Amino acid sequence: IASADQSNHYVCGSLAAFTNIIVTFPIQKVLFRQQLHGVRVTEAVRQLQREGLRHLYRGLLPPLLQKTTTVAIMFGLYEDFSRLLLHHAHRSGAPELVTRSVAAALAGTAEAALTPFERVQTLLQDHRHNGRFNNTAHTFRTLLRDYGVRECYRGLVPVLLRNGPSNILFFGLRGPIKQQLPDARTRMGHMANDFVCGGLLGAALGIMFYPLNVVKSRAQAQVGGKFVPCHQVLMTVWRERGGSIVLLFRGATLNYHRSLLSWGIINATYEILLKVF
Repeated sequence: IASADQSNHYVCGSLAAFTNIIVTFPIQKVLFRQQLHGVRVTEAVRQLQREGLRHLYRGLLPPLLQKTTTVAIMFGLYEDFSRLLLHHAHRSGAPELVTRSVAAALAGTAEAALTPFERVQTLLQDHRHNGRFNNTAHTFRTLLRDYGVRECYRGLVPVLLRNGPSNILFFGLRGPIKQQLPDARTRMGHMANDFVCGGLLGAALGIMFYPLNVVKSRAQAQVGGKFVPCHQVLMTVWRERGGSIVLLFRGATLNYHRSLLSWGIINATYEILLKVF
């Protein structure tokens, strides 16, 4: 059982994610429309304007529940797995880099258990389903009643392909990047460095794994029917967008800026809260 000190990583991760979601949700909604429909930022914003303020935060609860939990798992389990694996690694002589990479991958894989929240978020953010699904609870009930648990995990493969590798890179590069930044001598300086470090990493990883998120959004926008393999979904989107890399990455610019802001907020808030707790 984790001690109070060890559980701080879970609490701080969860609160950091909560802060981030409240700030960045409208940006995420614009980005989602771009990923799903391949439209420009202006058209995605116009869609949201037409739907009105009442619908702007529609679909907030799933990412709020999902992100506060997954970021808690990400930081908390990474620390727990690292501590456990490093203890055994000292005996076997395994390199610390390998041990920490395995810990990061395991934490990322565990996060994928919460894929149903991303699934419901996708359905609530897609305006084509506005008349069918009322809210988070209603969407879960409908999926489970009409299609079963498996339908809630549609899009699991791209989530797994994204989570493990991105966690390895995030935790592996977070320390080295911060060391390259100017020395901080004040609390604000440390917060700025944590924001820049988390933001740059999050933005770079967001671009790197962007096609997987496009595949995930497309797969999860479907309700019922055949489960199409990941590579087939990617090829379908590729053909629909005329075999254009530019169109496949449509929304990636906004995703870059959102990730810069999101992971800057998460990393800086997490480090501040760790000191407070």
